[in-house]
Amino acid sequence: MHLMDLKIFFSPIDESVYEGIEDPTSFYKNIRIFSEQQPEYNGANLALIGLEEDGGSELNAGASQAADEIRRKLYKLKKGYGPYKIIDLGNLRKGIDVSESQSRLKEVCSVLVENDVLPVIIGGTHDHTYAQYLAYENLDKLVSLLNIDAFLDIEDDGSKIVNSRNHLHKILLHEPNYLFSLNQLAYQSYLIDHETLAVLEKLYFDAYRLGHLRQYLPDMEPIIRDADLMSFDMTAIKSSDAPGNKHAQPFGLTGEEACQICWYAGLNEKMSSVGFYEYYPLLDDEHKKTAAVAATMVWYFVEGFYHRKDEHNFRGNDYMRYVVSMPSDPENLVFYKSKLSEKWWMEVPYPHGKFLYERNLIVPCSYSDYQTANKGEVPEKWITTQAKLI
Repeated sequence: MHLMDLKIFFSPIDESVYEGIEDPTSFYKNIRIFSEQQPEYNGANLALIGLEEDGGSELNAGASQAADEIRRKLYKLKKGYGPYKIIDLGNLRKGIDVSESQSRLKEVCSVLVENDVLPVIIGGTHDHTYAQYLAYENLDKLVSLLNIDAFLDIEDDGSKIVNSRNHLHKILLHEPNYLFSLNQLAYQSYLIDHETLAVLEKLYFDAYRLGHLRQYLPDMEPIIRDADLMSFDMTAIKSSDAPGNKHAQPFGLTGEEACQICWYAGLNEKMSSVGFYEYYPLLDDEHKKTAAVAATMVWYFVEGFYHRKDEHNFRGNDYMRYVVSMPSDPENLVFYKSKLSEKWWMEVPYPHGKFLYERNLIVPCSYSDYQTANKGEVPEKWITTQAKLI
């Protein structure tokens, strides 16, 4: 692991952002920020990164001011649970073009993730998800991406440049391919072309429309728990709660639902980077409501992070193991339930001989998957996971 000086990439936070915040219980007073000197990232749990690059979306030009507006709201919130080890690295300086800005973000996130510091990216346009994903390229592991957006940015627009309409397409085509799964939450059916959804289905990737998510929000928790990185486009939140976006839609997640998703994401021990994109201050209302929603989402993510329970030793006494006999192949399905958190997991066997040492992959699931197995049906989650392993 190498410790790299990140100062060259960042500019300090403007004094006007935190001026006059004296409350010792405030978020601001309990973190270290880049004012005169950039705080050391070594030993930190979380690092805030502000983005000034807005060139990836011609419509949301002006997203460059977003990070500081979100900070103005976030810094005033109260410190939450746990011993905060949080730093704010400042604003990532723009490159000469979008691709250079993205490669800077990739570099910074890569260094942080390698050193067990979780980057929390605020501001900028949604195409930075690509840079966030590239940070995992040299980690020698498959990753799962959780994308929250009203739209599906999988356009093949023929452009060599990664932008906010094609960045998922670029991720899917990226070589080497280390994407294990892509889950899209809160898309809106009338904004999505059917063929695009069919492409995802062929790849055994999952997309959950807004109505489904709203009806079964607790069932989304295992999907969120399975992700290594999360990208949240503010377009997913309805315009009455988050007007500060050029694509703001009358329907969408409420601010509370967005915070619930962020709380689940924070709790997820696997989650190692997160980005909140596409906030456009010039379109916000006079109270900067969208900035307040984004700040509260970050706060809930941090709160979830400090409530994490290390839940990965399934052989310990903290788990109940359930074996369900099935009427056909597979003969048995094995489930685990944590006595601490009451969360569920299930075993999915690797195809024979695929991996020498591990026989099963243990994936998050919900109680309803266990109930499905008890009715003699193989849960959908088991089928799609096995398909990805072949």
